[in-house]
Amino acid sequence: MLMSLPGPIHSYAYTEYVLLEEHSPVRHEFIAGEIYAMAGGTPEHAALAASVLRLLGNQLPSGCRAYTSDLRVRVATADVTTYPDGAIICGKVVRAADDPLAATNPIVVIEVTSPSTETYDKGAKLDIYKTLPSLKEIVIVSHREPHISVHRRKPDGTWETLEAREPAAPLEVQSIGAQLTLGDVYRDFEPA
Repeated sequence: MLMSLPGPIHSYAYTEYVLLEEHSPVRHEFIAGEIYAMAGGTPEHAALAASVLRLLGNQLPSGCRAYTSDLRVRVATADVTTYPDGAIICGKVVRAADDPLAATNPIVVIEVTSPSTETYDKGAKLDIYKTLPSLKEIVIVSHREPHISVHRRKPDGTWETLEAREPAAPLEVQSIGAQLTLGDVYRDFEPA
């Protein structure tokens, strides 16, 4: 059986992406010349992201601020721009040279998985985030069950992963001196 191959994929310049984002009601990710529309989230996804941001935001040291999924983050080393579910920036926002609305210096990013993005969030996207020089920790929150992992950059530049599976066990977000527990994050949570 003969299969037809997909046609050539158009590669976009980053300036085209920035222009699209300025005029589009839908947000998009930019991945090395390709543009992907971001799907809307579920109420459960939004509640988990809000819960983590609220809990971390209440513990932030002076000079640090929590940002929602409206913050565009540019990872120039990977030629990727994305909208994490949450981010923490300490000090002034450093804007991308090629995109004045994109930040380049979060120290923590938060991703809540979803059925359509779970593999990407835990794989390629995680690896992309790890190339961001400012980033110290990546918090990944499961949409399926109470489970949180914190990926932390060690002083030697390698990464370690810490996981929480017990409701009362604290999981430290060391770079901002904060803690999360599954019980707090998933309070009243029911998977869809």
